[in-house]
Amino acid sequence: MTFLVKVSVSPTEFLELFYVTYGSFIPLSETDVLEHLKNKCNTDFIDKKLNIHLEVLKYKAGLASIPMNCFKVDYNKHTLTLEDLSTLDDQNWVNDQVINMYGELIMEATEHKVHFFNSFFHRQLVAKGYEGVKRWTKKVDLFSKSLLLIPIHLEIHWSLITVDMANHHIHYYDSQGIVFKYTIENIMRYILAEAKEKKQATYQNGWKMIINKGIPQQKNDSDCGVFVLEYCKCLALKEPLQFTQDDMPKVRKRIYKELCDCKLSD
Repeated sequence: MTFLVKVSVSPTEFLELFYVTYGSFIPLSETDVLEHLKNKCNTDFIDKKLNIHLEVLKYKAGLASIPMNCFKVDYNKHTLTLEDLSTLDDQNWVNDQVINMYGELIMEATEHKVHFFNSFFHRQLVAKGYEGVKRWTKKVDLFSKSLLLIPIHLEIHWSLITVDMANHHIHYYDSQGIVFKYTIENIMRYILAEAKEKKQATYQNGWKMIINKGIPQQKNDSDCGVFVLEYCKCLALKEPLQFTQDDMPKVRKRIYKELCDCKLSD
């Protein structure tokens, strides 16, 4: 879609700042430029029509010789390169680095009332059992949390398991409606072992496994990771799961910006 607006300034300054801030134009939408111009010009428009789409293309062309290959985002123990962030572009599969740093932002946004497990947790649990992951909670009291978020990556597909600590419920979310029941059983055994290890008798029984149906579903083979991140954000912030496949391009751009800004947006 091309916007034609009457403005008295060029969007070049905004595009320069955007490029430096985000390392690319992957998360840019024409709405971003339009909003900037509206704020910049206020109501003082003149009779000069500006084709925003064309202006962005011209500016991008001028950057061909100076790519931001050295761009990176550092946050706590996480580092995202432009290559990592580019997995949020178009139909790319998001990688572990994106998944894990976004989980960090979710924990910060909930003041650590929600705990997000690193995406490698379940793989390590499967490979080495409870003893192989026992130290992962050396500095974390899972039983003081309201919700645990556990991304599950099986070969080329992401799904999500959550643990509702107060109600003793283990939920399974999958954007293709696939059920890997053994992964839920793995997490059940882990929670029971952790409760025994930490001497939390209240949590050593009474657990129920729930397969969540009627949740937003993907209609392609590339957005499972993005769906998992959106499930995580909504569940952690207690928001309804009301997004659809059509929202994914916008969600990808928003996540890219949130990662670069090192905080979740409102």
